[in-house]
Amino acid sequence: MEHYLPILVIFFCGAFTQGLTGFGFALVSIPLLVLFVDIKTAVPLCMLSGLVITAFLSLQLRAHLDWRKIMPLLIGCLPGILVGTFLLIKVNEPLFKILLGTMLIAYALYRLFLVATPRAIHRAWGWAAGFATGAISAAFSAGGPPTIIYTTLTGWKKDEIKSTLSIFFFMSGVATAAAHALSGLTTAEVVGLSAATLPGVLAGVWTGSLLYGKFKTDGYIKLVLLGLILMGLLMYKSALG
Repeated sequence: MEHYLPILVIFFCGAFTQGLTGFGFALVSIPLLVLFVDIKTAVPLCMLSGLVITAFLSLQLRAHLDWRKIMPLLIGCLPGILVGTFLLIKVNEPLFKILLGTMLIAYALYRLFLVATPRAIHRAWGWAAGFATGAISAAFSAGGPPTIIYTTLTGWKKDEIKSTLSIFFFMSGVATAAAHALSGLTTAEVVGLSAATLPGVLAGVWTGSLLYGKFKTDGYIKLVLLGLILMGLLMYKSALG
């Protein structure tokens, strides 16, 4: 299978990142994958492999799941997926990634250097974050940032944040994968590559999860914010080539 080994290594690194932080698989993987496959193969491939990761993390953190936290995100996500599937063909991808990368870096630097007081977030912000995540996930397989930003503003503990991210990304991923399949984006090549690289995905998420347990909530939030900065830089790199 062409490019199997580099894709296996890429997926290990992406899965390790998500096992550690609760997000980042696609944002690490996509900029590297497009060196070997086209974007319309990379996006549905990441989505299928990401389902394995989020299912693993959801089971691992199931004791911390709270559907009241997750439902606003899911309600907003479904219409977002429909918009994103359409945008996958129509949108100006480089410009979008530059704008998103700028937003991520600015927000993370703000939170790292200025004290932000946890607050009660109206559920409407959950709907908005879910919609944006659904749209960006379907279009670029990199929709985590809106939901990640939303959860870091709530004052939840680290297990609440990671469990919410994991089950939400799993359920939105199922819907996105279904939309990709119905639109013809999920080909036999995509399914075959996803199955062949499964060992790398499982090894990466398991290793990252082991290190996650060593962080307290404050340290975890800082790790997440640093991850957002990395995401922004990867967005720039992907957009500018």
